[in-house]
Amino acid sequence: MTQSSSVSRRIRLIVVGDEILSGRRQDKHFAKVIELLSARGMRLSGAEFLPDDRETLTAALRRSFASDDIVLSCGGIGATPDDHTRQAAAAALDLPLALHPEAETAITQRVAEMAAEGKAPADMAAEENQQRLQMGMFPQGCEIVPNPYNRIPGFFIRDHTFLPGFPVMAWPMLEWTLDTRYQALHHAQAHVEHSFLAFGLPESRIAPVMQALQLRWTAVSAFSLPNVGETPHLELGVKGNPDEAAEALTYLREEVLRLGGRLSP
Repeated sequence: MTQSSSVSRRIRLIVVGDEILSGRRQDKHFAKVIELLSARGMRLSGAEFLPDDRETLTAALRRSFASDDIVLSCGGIGATPDDHTRQAAAAALDLPLALHPEAETAITQRVAEMAAEGKAPADMAAEENQQRLQMGMFPQGCEIVPNPYNRIPGFFIRDHTFLPGFPVMAWPMLEWTLDTRYQALHHAQAHVEHSFLAFGLPESRIAPVMQALQLRWTAVSAFSLPNVGETPHLELGVKGNPDEAAEALTYLREEVLRLGGRLSP
């Protein structure tokens, strides 16, 4: 089982589905992944939304596998004609698809449970059960990701975890992945984020201060989020190493006041 010990690895999210891009469904994974990562002292570095198009997915995954990133992918691993993620992952790695033995066992157990409930034929040779087994066809050499909801697994290969699009399945599988494969990364790098509101100050006036701040405290980055509503203001802040961030925050607040800004409306 692969487990990374590097604290500098980027973590990215890929969400696959035409229904997300067309607006027929609203994505729920982005916010949840940030929540699950934050609870473990980890951070999301980027996200990408991709269509159910095999050529597009293959090209995107080929680039992704060439990186050193940890990637979490949700969607497109079913066995209907609009699901292409399993095939695209295999193509991106130049690997054949093969029925994973553990996936076959899990799917067979699921069919037995459904048969006992009168929801599926018990015979695995039945056409619909053979179709269910297609969901265990993964890139050769991968590992499965157990699915506590209905046993139909996802798969893991080269620091890429592929999960279903359904949150009720994907989120417990994601938690298992973070807690099993990447436990060494939990709270491995101290990181804080502080911010405050500044009024009566144009962003152009504070920008040189932010640049100077980052040169002085190299383990910290500064940010500015303008609000142009009824009471225009800037949300100014710093993020990074806790000790340096505290010093940098004090400096930033003092500079706001020196430049004529206010800390209240």
